[in-house]
Amino acid sequence: MQYIIKNKFRIILAVLAVVAVPFFSGCGSSSNPSYLVDLEIWGPFDDSLVYGDIITEYKKMNTHVREIKYRKFSLETYKEELIDGLASGNGPDIFLINNTWFPYFENKLYPAPTPFISPQDIKDNFPDVVYSDFVSENKAYAVPLAMDSMQLYYNKDMFNAVGITSPPKTWQELENCVEALTKIDQEGKIIRSGAAIGTAKNVNRSTDLISLLMLQYEAKLPMKKGELASFDEGAYSLGSGGEKLRLGEAALDFYTKFAKINDSNGNANRLYTWNAEQENSVDAFAGGSVAMLFNYAWQNSVIKNKNPKLNYDIAPIPQVSADKPVTIANYWGFAVSSNKNPRMVSQEQSKTKPVSNDARAHEAWEFLRFLTLKNNGKITLYNALNTKSSMDFLVNIDPASDYIKKTLQPAARRDIIKEQKNDLKLGVFASGNLFAKNWYQKNPEKIDGIFTEMIETVNSGGTSLHDALVLARGRVNSLQEN
Repeated sequence: MQYIIKNKFRIILAVLAVVAVPFFSGCGSSSNPSYLVDLEIWGPFDDSLVYGDIITEYKKMNTHVREIKYRKFSLETYKEELIDGLASGNGPDIFLINNTWFPYFENKLYPAPTPFISPQDIKDNFPDVVYSDFVSENKAYAVPLAMDSMQLYYNKDMFNAVGITSPPKTWQELENCVEALTKIDQEGKIIRSGAAIGTAKNVNRSTDLISLLMLQYEAKLPMKKGELASFDEGAYSLGSGGEKLRLGEAALDFYTKFAKINDSNGNANRLYTWNAEQENSVDAFAGGSVAMLFNYAWQNSVIKNKNPKLNYDIAPIPQVSADKPVTIANYWGFAVSSNKNPRMVSQEQSKTKPVSNDARAHEAWEFLRFLTLKNNGKITLYNALNTKSSMDFLVNIDPASDYIKKTLQPAARRDIIKEQKNDLKLGVFASGNLFAKNWYQKNPEKIDGIFTEMIETVNSGGTSLHDALVLARGRVNSLQEN
């Protein structure tokens, strides 16, 4: 009997010891003060239900987070509302920024504390472009869940009708496809276009496509803070007429030649396939009047909604050099605001006294680490007011994987990309993310306008390739320097 009582006593002590672990790990002791934080996330995509299971699971583990709310905004007004919210101090704790927006928002962001997400974590978990876009001065400023890269949409029925058995892998192969696919009537009207390329305003993402060509031709675009564009200089390449052109000139020459009725010698241009009179390129592809479209994964659902019966597929973007594949990245990352009016209360002091801004940012980045990085079934959470205090928790969900499955987007994390590479519709975009690039743009909206004007002045014959690029370079660099 005495033996049984002793054993029961030992069991009770063991249970008490286990129960006491969270207390002594900083979740309620006087040396590790407790607090509550409310986090608000802003973005132009997804409904809050997408994050429901992720937030519920996280709140079970992190008792310092009282609420995590996601607010969806219209894409058309999101950037303006975000800028206004951050300026007033009443904006979000966490918000999505496009990868091209980082130069503008950098001074409004709170970088990730190293224990949570380090530059090395960015290198290890995501494609190289994420490090290039979101790491500055050895600090990580944003992390993505999904990514997108420009690829080639092609109409299978049109390809089959002219005996083309596979999509083009190089731009030279694309030229042959365009010549075979294009139909022009006796009055010179384009009846069927081989590809939507050559103009600016009616080619969706035309300025992304010209940037992609410059990256493939290795024209000199600014890749980081402090660099300037010199795409009108550098090495030479052959132009469409066989003449030697600077690399940037060769890229612009290639892009615009598909919209020219005559070639450089005044003869009928065998590659003429598109002009400013064509309808918007996405509508034209969905309507079956153009065989090839260059665009991102999100256009897939747009095209399906416009024409569910369209027989098309998606292939890797053609390359200048198959040995050095390049596409262009367009995606969004979660960032943390540097300052905001506090919504946090300390349980130990007063119902109205706020926890510091550092503690708010601490909890925001702790959640983003959970949301985006691989957890291997366990995460470590730190107390914002005593960072030496930590607790390990078992995790039953991989938030990034859960998000990708629910939203059906190309993945950003390398291990999920590996799983997604064989997906019939998303695999080409996921694989493309691994060799996608971007360039550093202080004001992407104004640069879009500069590149649009550059394309249009060349098409109108109002200026030479070289002069158009010199003017564009000067205007781009003026933005970069300010």
